[in-house]
Amino acid sequence: MKIEAGLFDHMVLQRNQRNVSEANFSGACAASGPVLATVRRGKGVVKGFASVPVGKAARGRIKGCLKGVPAGGPYVIELLVRNEKLVVRDVLVGDVWLLGGQSNMQGCGLFPEKRLPADPQVRAFFMDDRWAVAKDPIHNMWACVDQVHIDLCGGVRPVRPPADWGVCPGPAFGIDMRRRTGVPQGLIACAHGGTSMTQWDPRRKGEGGTSLYGALVRRLVKNGRCVAGMIWYQGCSDANALDATLYTKRMQAFVAALRRDCADKTLPVAIVQIGRVIGWEPSVVSSWNSIQEQERRLPQAIRNLATVPVIDLPLDDMIHISGEGQKILGKRLAQAMQALRGDRKAGPPPISLEKIELESVRGQGVAVVEFKNVVGKLRAGSRPSGFAIVNQSGSANHFDIQLAGRRVRVRSILTLPKLREAVVHYGYGADPVCNIVDEAGRSLPVFGGGMLRAVTPFVQKLRVSAFQPSADKLDTLELPAALDSLGLATRSFAGALCNLHQEIDQHGGRDEVVWFACRFSCPEAMRLALLFGYDGPLKVWVDGKQVFHDPDGVNPASTEKGKTIIHAAQGDHEALIALGTNHGAAWGINLFFERLDIAREQLCKGPGHYEMPKLLG
Repeated sequence: MKIEAGLFDHMVLQRNQRNVSEANFSGACAASGPVLATVRRGKGVVKGFASVPVGKAARGRIKGCLKGVPAGGPYVIELLVRNEKLVVRDVLVGDVWLLGGQSNMQGCGLFPEKRLPADPQVRAFFMDDRWAVAKDPIHNMWACVDQVHIDLCGGVRPVRPPADWGVCPGPAFGIDMRRRTGVPQGLIACAHGGTSMTQWDPRRKGEGGTSLYGALVRRLVKNGRCVAGMIWYQGCSDANALDATLYTKRMQAFVAALRRDCADKTLPVAIVQIGRVIGWEPSVVSSWNSIQEQERRLPQAIRNLATVPVIDLPLDDMIHISGEGQKILGKRLAQAMQALRGDRKAGPPPISLEKIELESVRGQGVAVVEFKNVVGKLRAGSRPSGFAIVNQSGSANHFDIQLAGRRVRVRSILTLPKLREAVVHYGYGADPVCNIVDEAGRSLPVFGGGMLRAVTPFVQKLRVSAFQPSADKLDTLELPAALDSLGLATRSFAGALCNLHQEIDQHGGRDEVVWFACRFSCPEAMRLALLFGYDGPLKVWVDGKQVFHDPDGVNPASTEKGKTIIHAAQGDHEALIALGTNHGAAWGINLFFERLDIAREQLCKGPGHYEMPKLLG
């Protein structure tokens, strides 16, 4: 007899609303007949579980459901089919959680001086499909079963990290949930660093362990498909001009699919609002704030979802919450989850923005920002920081921040009429200093970063030339009189980057030029920005006119590295891009278009309410 799903040594079984197990299991069995279960705790048999029928074996398969085992444990479970016997040891009954997202959920924090003590009643389903006591790093990628985690690392199995690295919020969340509920906790590790919502697309479920969502569902099904909820930390990789505009829609689709696959229409989900990042390009900042704003608003778009802020927590590097901060985050997630589940003792949901009112004091405008779900009153360890009033002149428009209960008074240098034209933010930019919390130590949310942009998808179909002779920095490169001489051929690319790395690499470090041609059509006259990433010298023409040149382009080919604005008449147009291969170091380009002459009212209505250029390849 072999159990393949639902019942393993050291695992946590999800309890039902009656506080007992309802665990489906399946596997292989040579014998046929009823499946009898005996459940023991310590030296005694659990009442009602002495050779009780729990399933059936037939035609080489076994299937059953272990119902009614009380929350707690550990239990020893004996399954018997005629003369075949299987013993499953050290089983707990309590709550089981999915952990998903990217690196901050995977765990990149350094171990603090005082490590979190392990709790034998808090278990993890590690990446190697093994249940054990939850200890960081629970995302042991170096031993992963699912191929997607190897593929995402370039086809190479990840190496074991240094011994002082790998803290995620999971264990702290589990330990605090154990304290709050009094029952065992199980954590199913599913995250992977650097991943985007496109990579988490639930439509790829059919790919199984070669896709992130498929791997999550495989691990869910292997553990009986029944869980209490999910905690999620993701969004950093979607902080770009295109993906940021689609974030809410993609999260709605993701949560809807997750709830279908868990057979729970109201499965609670607690997400983290992304925090700080240091050293990223200025062009990313508006997208970063947009993701934060959308995550703040997700509880309005997705029922039974809570958003937990972390903008005040320390980092261990340019983007990853510190090990000490991860312990705080785990507790915040536990508190938010219990509030979401209706536990009256848990306290209120995470702090949220109530309203902003404007007033004038001695001729100067004051923004009075009021919050709800505040425990006690707002406080800061030093001078309150984190608010900004932003207008066309920038963000240096206030001189004082005053805390008063659950209200904040932001005193500006602007008159009241000018203040009405500005936007009040908390956590403006990519690396703000934010230190305001309530008496329960919970942060204010980042807000004010809504990004309204009219952008096309990344261009993924272009005509690409044969490799041409070197033109060094492209200073003297002219548009060929006959484009046919370039050997242009239509190519389609899978991702945002039109990636020629392998072909360039095969040319042995020679410095050459590759041309990319993109046709597009405008249904009406429009003002457009061409936005491109590149990693070598670049020159761009539109309709035969040179519009951009960067002779010093180098790696990486980051989104929006280059920008040029054109006025495009109604009709067809063509962009031609020459990329120097930088002596073999270049990989390729990315390209998309933004329309700049759309009124804000139209932008608010969304795509379909205004015209955009059509990409023709």
